[in-house]
Amino acid sequence: MNYAWIDAHRKAYPLPAVCETLTVSISGYRAWKRGGSPQRKRLTDAQMLALIQAIHKALKGAYGSPRMVRELRARGYPASKPRVERLMRENGIRGRHKRRYKATTDSNHRLPVAANLLDRNFSPAAPNQAWSADITYIWTDEGWLYLAIVLDLFNREIVGWSIKPRMTSDIVMDALTMAWFRRQPSAGLIHHSDRGSQYASHAFRGKLAAYGMVCSMSRKGNCWVNAPAESFFNSLKNERVHGARYATRQEAIADLFDYIEVFYNRSRRHSTLGYYSPVQFLQDWITNQHERKMAA
Repeated sequence: MNYAWIDAHRKAYPLPAVCETLTVSISGYRAWKRGGSPQRKRLTDAQMLALIQAIHKALKGAYGSPRMVRELRARGYPASKPRVERLMRENGIRGRHKRRYKATTDSNHRLPVAANLLDRNFSPAAPNQAWSADITYIWTDEGWLYLAIVLDLFNREIVGWSIKPRMTSDIVMDALTMAWFRRQPSAGLIHHSDRGSQYASHAFRGKLAAYGMVCSMSRKGNCWVNAPAESFFNSLKNERVHGARYATRQEAIADLFDYIEVFYNRSRRHSTLGYYSPVQFLQDWITNQHERKMAA
């Protein structure tokens, strides 16, 4: 039985990874541990389609078939990949079309830059070891807005962010301040960004030093070395911003807050994390660490 095998090997493997491999949900495993059984609802094609349509509408078209399969399973419904793909294809249900991301880097300055200490190591072993930061832009009828984010590479959570009408150094400083107050990491964390003037500014470098963080920057002309942050912006643009019209900056800010804090961090299934959300992935890691300490 899958749940019995997971329980026997609980200390050896991360729960999200082993549940993904065995195609079961964490909630199902935990229900089994409590002595219950996971709820399994077998649906007709019409019922399954109605559920897919409801999820598609609720998530504003964010999920294609791979994430839709995981979402259905997590809700306790048996869902095979071929069946979900067929129902979505036959009924014209698609995840939002992906577009290429346009970088905002301006590295034409004479400010000091840092070496690339991260060197594409996008999978640290624990939270608060390496953060990635970047800036993007969003159009509104009142003019441009700029979004700066700080992303923890361990669980791809947006731990800090700031939105302003101008792309000045204070936008990245405010995002970093939010991230620090939320996580308060130990000294030595690597903060990685591009070579933009905002990140190379003396004020920002001073704030990094005050927080005990180590500055790392992508090589010149290679903004794609900061791929996880750019991947987040692609998801944001494809799943929420493209096709939307923001009449005011405040309307855009409210929608960006909803995407980051309500959907992306807490609900969106991330393929790099075994289709668990960033918050779920981190919470399970913390639980695993606690259980290992108790067993030691």
